[in-house]
Amino acid sequence: MSWELHLHLIAAVSWIGGSVFMFILGVSLRDKDDQKAVYPIVGPIFGYFEIGSLLILLTTGTLMIINNGLITILFDLSIHNKAIDALRHKLILVAIMTVITTTHTIVAFRTNNRERTKLEMIISRASSMGIFILNFIVLHYAIVIRDII
Repeated sequence: MSWELHLHLIAAVSWIGGSVFMFILGVSLRDKDDQKAVYPIVGPIFGYFEIGSLLILLTTGTLMIINNGLITILFDLSIHNKAIDALRHKLILVAIMTVITTTHTIVAFRTNNRERTKLEMIISRASSMGIFILNFIVLHYAIVIRDII
């Protein structure tokens, strides 16, 4: 196994584990005073951690695709097999999740230590839920690819 794969797996575990932790934290903290005490402290730490994890995932994933000679195969839509199709699906979901994560991070950092507008609240909660759900779908495709190869 290459160093890229090891780093990719560590970053994936960190990304998904952090997402699950924040989801549970969000569901558990119903009291507004508790939320105001916790989120301004934990939020930025988690945000920077997740940005780092995402950058590592994107970098190592790209390197693995290039190093394994898959870049041209991925863009040749006449080539189909289970592994390549699963990787294409995974990459589309990763792109969507990256956009959602960027949106969520911008809203979260801009609204830290202040009340969110209704729109900001909707964007924040919807993006959090989207990231949470997409994590497991992306993980599914990673498992499918790993089972095939």
